[in-house]
Amino acid sequence: TEVNPTSPGATAAGTAAAATTAAGTAAAGTTAAATTAAGTTAAGTAAAARATVATTTLATTSTAAAATIVATTQAPKVSTSPASSGAAASDPTAGRPYDVFVPSTYNGSSALPLVMSLHGYTSSGALQDRYFNLQPLAEERGFFYVHPDGTKDVAGNRFWNATDSCCDLRSTGIDDVAYLTAIIDQASQKYRVDPKRVYVVGHSNGGFMSYRMACDRSDRIAAIVSLAGSTFADTKRCNAAQPVSVLQVHGTSDGVIPYRGGQIQGHPFPAAEQTVSTWATIDGCSATPSVSATTRDLDTRLEGAESTASTFSNCEKGTSVDLWTINGGAHSPELSPAFSSGIIDFLYDHPKA
Repeated sequence: TEVNPTSPGATAAGTAAAATTAAGTAAAGTTAAATTAAGTTAAGTAAAARATVATTTLATTSTAAAATIVATTQAPKVSTSPASSGAAASDPTAGRPYDVFVPSTYNGSSALPLVMSLHGYTSSGALQDRYFNLQPLAEERGFFYVHPDGTKDVAGNRFWNATDSCCDLRSTGIDDVAYLTAIIDQASQKYRVDPKRVYVVGHSNGGFMSYRMACDRSDRIAAIVSLAGSTFADTKRCNAAQPVSVLQVHGTSDGVIPYRGGQIQGHPFPAAEQTVSTWATIDGCSATPSVSATTRDLDTRLEGAESTASTFSNCEKGTSVDLWTINGGAHSPELSPAFSSGIIDFLYDHPKA
């Protein structure tokens, strides 16, 4: 659940309270709902839950088993980070535990991709897991999977310090790039992670953080997917030294992070089309995107195949920059199975050269 950070009734659980926003901004809110499937098995391969993440408008915008897991071919495992067992203070993960999902087919003989999924403002890794529904695909298609939690601010809301606009709203200066990089490092030390297939996906604030990782750790990240996020408005703040494949997914009726861009507490963020155009320049792609004749059904609330796709091609080192536009889609679409499988297809198609 994402809520207005200026709303006095926002709780640590992330339930939205009504908030009065700056002139011209609606205090929109939808009901947070998470539906979980019955019959989840101990192997973790149960029918996945679908969660709808509620949001309200950000101010001024049109916002276990600890220890080593020995992987077998029996059931998928979940390993807990060393942060939960007394990691040193110099470790960015100290006090910030995370779990690594290990597919049951992993036996250490071959390297697997790593997918990191990042939640939105005030949400959590657990809610993000249910929303994007990637764990069943991690088991089916064979990749390591992490869905960590952001830090809590003074109001108890989890966030990622991503760009200047979102969402370290109280200027804590927390280094989430170091935290997420440490997760990649620790997972790679413990398991055979394919260094050419390290991916980050995220929703809203998590989408912004995906772009931050692409900018700051282009040496490590092969591709990202952002749902309703955005990159830096000031392109000079993105220091990508290597090309990174990008998929931006965005609803045209997003009232929190508008498709046409906006600002949060006076800090602008670019429109969806400008975001992909910026990354097409970074990746050295062709100047004009091609529009696919194929439509996609990404939002089950909307009738038919409502989403269109465009691609910047001829990019450096085999990368691409894509935009999936959910026509009529809100900030938190009711995601179809085609969304989850589609973004994993995109990631798998774009390893680092």
